[in-house]
Amino acid sequence: MLPDAERTRQIHHQLEQVETEIITFYTNIIDCEDAGFDAQQLEESHAQALIDATQDVINWGALPNATSRRKARQLMQELSEAREKLLLPASLYLEGVNDHDEHPTYHGGFGDVFQASYQNKVVALKRIRVFTANPTANRRHRRGVYKEALLWQGLRHQFILPLLGIDRTTFAPAFCLVSPWMKHGTVLKYLKDRGRGDVDRLLLEIALGLEYLHSVSVVHGDLRGSNILISDEGNACLSDFGLATMIPDTDSSTGMLSSSSNHAGSIRWFAPELIRPTSFGLQRFLRTTASDVYAYALVCIELYTGEPPFSQLKDPTVLLGVIDGMRPERPPSMSTAFFELVTSAWAADFRIRPNSGDIVCALRGLGVVSPGNDHPLA
Repeated sequence: MLPDAERTRQIHHQLEQVETEIITFYTNIIDCEDAGFDAQQLEESHAQALIDATQDVINWGALPNATSRRKARQLMQELSEAREKLLLPASLYLEGVNDHDEHPTYHGGFGDVFQASYQNKVVALKRIRVFTANPTANRRHRRGVYKEALLWQGLRHQFILPLLGIDRTTFAPAFCLVSPWMKHGTVLKYLKDRGRGDVDRLLLEIALGLEYLHSVSVVHGDLRGSNILISDEGNACLSDFGLATMIPDTDSSTGMLSSSSNHAGSIRWFAPELIRPTSFGLQRFLRTTASDVYAYALVCIELYTGEPPFSQLKDPTVLLGVIDGMRPERPPSMSTAFFELVTSAWAADFRIRPNSGDIVCALRGLGVVSPGNDHPLA
């Protein structure tokens, strides 16, 4: 019989050994060139078990480096989409969402947002809107929800809206993505209600959130003011990852070539290479970290003016103008130095734009600071 303290120490040691063996075994799997193909051949129950194990390994934070974490997320996405019945980690499903509003608080292009309650906290339910009874179209919509959930759930950052999970019961058979309720709404509403004294700080926080996304090989793909929310502490949080994509492993060193066949998005924030790829050095439509940076430059103008980019022009005129080099004028309240940063970020040649980390450094060089969660609300 061992003393309780010694017994506890031995159990902890054994658990650490088991965890190390699991991580080693799992790393060997994802390092195998045929891992994705082999995983897709698994029976459904085994595929679900591997997805759940992948989620656990990611949650432990025990994978050795960013490359391993990226491979794990890619494997989970491939497993999820490999068969007729789409799969998600079991831990993502929530039970106990209640007290939802009858009518949505916000309407978006692809879904509606309802207020509800979960674990005695106010939450937002994002229900993806389905326009057709066509089974193929419905599956495509659900696949989009799964893809967004898989990518979003792995993001952990102060300036990223967290995903709490998926609710399958409130609006069954529709699924809802559940996130904390942001009582201050979008950054556009926040600045309109409180004035623009915090605009530079918020733009730094947006840049920090974008820098984090790019550091974990994620392209947001739809950065604009209406997709940036304000936390209860008054900080910017990037949201809406419906068009976000992962940068393929082979292209991760350059931060480029995150391809997508989905051309959806807000065209006023589109970089010129998204409008006419072959005229600007690309072979096809590609959402990239560089196109995110371009969109960030337009967000700077948007937050300073309170208006969408090119607000006086119609969409076709905007598209043609951007291709020809048209850009917004400097807002009177924006400093010359800040505007120089903005103009570098919306350069026509995506290869010479600063990256998101460069933007963060430049903003700090201009004296912009973010107290983060210590920032008091006015």
